[in-house]
Order: sequence, then structure tokens, then C-alpha cells
Amino acid sequence: MGRHSRGERGSGTGRGGGVREERAAFAGDSHERSGIAQLAAQMIAEHGIGDWSLAKRKAARQLGLSERAALPGDDEIEAALLDYHAIFGGDAHRAVLRTKREEALVWMRRLAEFRPVLVGGVAGGWATEHSDVRLDLVADDAKAVELHLLNEGCEYRHAPTRRADDPVELWIDTRRTGIRLRVRTHREARQVPRRDRHGQEGQRLDAAAVAALLDAQPPTGDA
Repeated sequence: MGRHSRGERGSGTGRGGGVREERAAFAGDSHERSGIAQLAAQMIAEHGIGDWSLAKRKAARQLGLSERAALPGDDEIEAALLDYHAIFGGDAHRAVLRTKREEALVWMRRLAEFRPVLVGGVAGGWATEHSDVRLDLVADDAKAVELHLLNEGCEYRHAPTRRADDPVELWIDTRRTGIRLRVRTHREARQVPRRDRHGQEGQRLDAAAVAALLDAQPPTGDA
């Protein structure tokens, strides 16, 4: 027999039946992805799971779904974290976010010559108490950043990277949180930022934007 067309799924379904089946399958996949994203976000927020792939797989298993199911993207986890904080975070989450943004601004000002930009959860608002502060810096030689830190009397260590050609990452432990510095060359900094599947860029905030966010958010407990 020859190949079936898309509309020949099952006996007597016709093209309309095949389309309906595909739409039903898509709706089912979307519902499963949403459920996995919500549960994974809860695990990340409450238990500090840093490996989002692991959190997705654990969530799928707890929901009785195959780990090979259509797992949500990281952008879906970020959206689910925002929803989680909106429902359960309250003043505690706002205080955590403010503390991390204040610390980010301190280091952005200390590292101003390297054009720091705040990225990740602290910029996007979905950070948890376990999240670090992530700053992108620009320097053609990462040693310039290291020398600056040494001259400032700042202790740091190299953070592990996945590939040899990944940008250098440095880690600083502070009293209030951890600071992760990603050092990119000027050429890398000119590249178009990575977009999610909807074509949206992640939040990238300079020092002025972070200061404006803090000014717009009164300290927790104030009117």
C-alpha cells in the first residue's frame, strides 16, 4: 500500500478527523507541558534545584508522565516561576528580589568599566532565594577583570563551564548572595542576544535600569 496522507489516519476519519486528532494531541501536549512546568517551578523555588532539566524530568515522573514527553522550555519554567511567586511569594519574595538587586547594583558600580548588564532571574523577577546574581561583563581579556578584582581585594574563583569555548565565568561569594560574572569579548557582546521560542529576549538591565527598579519598589513593609 502507498503512504497514507495526513487526513487518512484511522478508518473513515477523513481529513477533518485527522486534523481534529492532531489538535487534540497538541492540546494534550500543551496541558502536560504546563503541568510539568508548574511542578518543576515549585521544586526549583522550594528546594533550590539548580538543574532545570532534572527538575523537569522529576516533575514529569511525579505526574505519571514519561520523561520522553514534550518537556517545557526554560522560558516556560521562567513564566511558571513568575506565577508561583505571584501566588505564594508575597513580601518574602519581594524582599529576596530587592536584596539581590541591591547587591547587583553594588557590583555593577564596582565593575562599571566592564559595562555590566544584569541578566537572569534577578533581572527578570523570577529569581528564588537560591538564585545567584548574574552579570555579563565586556572585556577582550578576562584577565583584566581578574586583575581588577584582585586590586579591589575581592576573592573569587572560576566557575565551571560546559565547553572550552564558553565565556569565562567567575564566582564571588558575598554576605548576601553569590555573584556570577560572565566575561564576554566585545565581539561576543555585539552578537544578537539569544531569544526564546516566541522570539523574546531575556531581560538585560544596565545599572541605571536596576536603580530605577529599586526606586520604584519601596522597601518591604513600607507603604
